[in-house]
Amino acid sequence: MLIHPLISDTESLRALCDRLAASDFIAVDTEFMRENTFWPDLCLVQIGNEEEAAAIDPKAEGLDLAPLLELLVNNEDVLKVFHAGSQDIEIIYNLTGRTPYPLFDTQIAAMALGLGEQVGYSNLVESLIGKTLDKGARFTDWARRPLDKRQIDYAIGDVTYLADLFPKMLKRLRKTGRGGWLDQEMERLADPSNYANDPENAWKRVRVASRKADVLGRLKALAAWREQEARSKNLPRGRIMKDETLADIAAHPPKDQEALARVRGLSAGWKGNDIGARMMAALAAATDLPADEMPPREDRKPGLGKEGALVADLLKLLLKIRARESNVAARLVARSEELELLAAGRREGLTILEGWRFEEFGRDAVDLVEGRLAFAIRGGKLVMTRTEAEEEAKT
Repeated sequence: MLIHPLISDTESLRALCDRLAASDFIAVDTEFMRENTFWPDLCLVQIGNEEEAAAIDPKAEGLDLAPLLELLVNNEDVLKVFHAGSQDIEIIYNLTGRTPYPLFDTQIAAMALGLGEQVGYSNLVESLIGKTLDKGARFTDWARRPLDKRQIDYAIGDVTYLADLFPKMLKRLRKTGRGGWLDQEMERLADPSNYANDPENAWKRVRVASRKADVLGRLKALAAWREQEARSKNLPRGRIMKDETLADIAAHPPKDQEALARVRGLSAGWKGNDIGARMMAALAAATDLPADEMPPREDRKPGLGKEGALVADLLKLLLKIRARESNVAARLVARSEELELLAAGRREGLTILEGWRFEEFGRDAVDLVEGRLAFAIRGGKLVMTRTEAEEEAKT
């Protein structure tokens, strides 16, 4: 494989992207820093196919990323291959407002092949290619310039191995007939709504004990305010205000800005500075959270009583059995939330009752809930068996 020197000018980038545009697929990876910023700081982009690969320096003076972004989000003839690519995709979305399409994620594919729930990239490379990755540059400062040869070699290695992995995994998926299983997962991964950062939904990430409408209304207003402050200053949310402090203020709102000096987690300066004033304005504008936005109780799922919780546990046991028999990661087949909804009586809008998931697990799950399937021990092994009532109904 041809490995190019670090690309730092637009002409070389355009030439590379023009060649890669003729490929069936390209492997893509990024290196970024986000410890001290709200937005991920893109430091390096690695891209390649089976014939060539390169690292691109987005921090290079005068470099225009337009040819690369054109290839990633506008060229639907080329499949984009990532490993655990949600953060890479988020960066591309932030730059363009769009996501790469079509795409393929080797971590998700590994689950369909029974290689693990969330198999790491180095383990996957070692398992399928027999190579051991150099992890020495993994925690390097990618924002510092100049990058040394070891850093660049490490980064490019991610896409060269990825370009080798993809055809091998595709061959296995076709052999097992599971390629179609991944279509829905890849569509979900490519959905732009996953990466849109709506300040109005920021409160859902903050844990708070209260379920009172006024408290949650204040939490929603404060979280949206913090999101806007963090964006405008390009600082992590926690640098503006910690979650614990946000939740405490929502539950126990100060009477005036002067009282902010006594709030744990805030400096005394908040009692008179501009950011304190903006926060108090957001607090004053808060309204009670509407009933239709109230989150479900974590300790009491809708319609899931004590008996339903036991049924959900049985469904989880069934999932383990079916996943083991099919040699597929249980997490790819079903999530706990769906099992609880099924146990509570839901039959509509569940992915486990659609397509391949229904054939592999959903049909038996419904039969278990409705009493047509039971657990049994045979030869020292836990198995599923049809109930007597079900057998009698068939005769």
